[in-house]
Amino acid sequence: MSLLLVLGLNSASAQNDWKMSTEKDGIKIYTSILPDSKIKAIKVEADFDATPSQLVAIVMDVNTAPDWVYHVKSAKLVKQVSPTELYYYSEVSLPWPVANRDFVAHLTVSQDPGTKVVTIDGPAVPGVVPIKKGIVRIENSIGKWVITPLGPNQVHVEYSIHVDPGGALPSWLVNIFATDAPVKIFKSLKVQLTKPDYKNTVFAFVKN
Repeated sequence: MSLLLVLGLNSASAQNDWKMSTEKDGIKIYTSILPDSKIKAIKVEADFDATPSQLVAIVMDVNTAPDWVYHVKSAKLVKQVSPTELYYYSEVSLPWPVANRDFVAHLTVSQDPGTKVVTIDGPAVPGVVPIKKGIVRIENSIGKWVITPLGPNQVHVEYSIHVDPGGALPSWLVNIFATDAPVKIFKSLKVQLTKPDYKNTVFAFVKN
């Protein structure tokens, strides 16, 4: 959902070489260098007092992404395929003179029946929404949420990302999204979990 949050992970390439970058307020941030990419992959981890269903409800409620996702200017549902699958469009606001970015993401939810671990995949997909003048379209990105139950009303949340933002970005801006954004997003996520809309959420397809 922000250049960092709904964009994404290349877990197959990055998962074996994570190095801790920082830890703040219980939020751990890892980075990994990927072959043929100038942008590092990022993984964010934290524990939350919540159920898997609550996390799924927030991530899939894409229209509210601007409320909690860092630098998201707008987010709009494009197509609801099923309760576990949707497409949405989002624009990411970047500081002048850098052009804003936008993307269409395809979100799908699945759960391992044995471990009860929930995975939400969110790759960017081309061709769903016409390219807009003055905005750089992100087409190469993959995002992944992994929500692991720890006990009653407690989960471990992992978000891993790698994204090609398209065009040139100054190093200071890349650093902001690699350091400040993950912490701000997870802190905002914790606040979002306290809202009444998500407190008692239950899905038939998610076993808490």
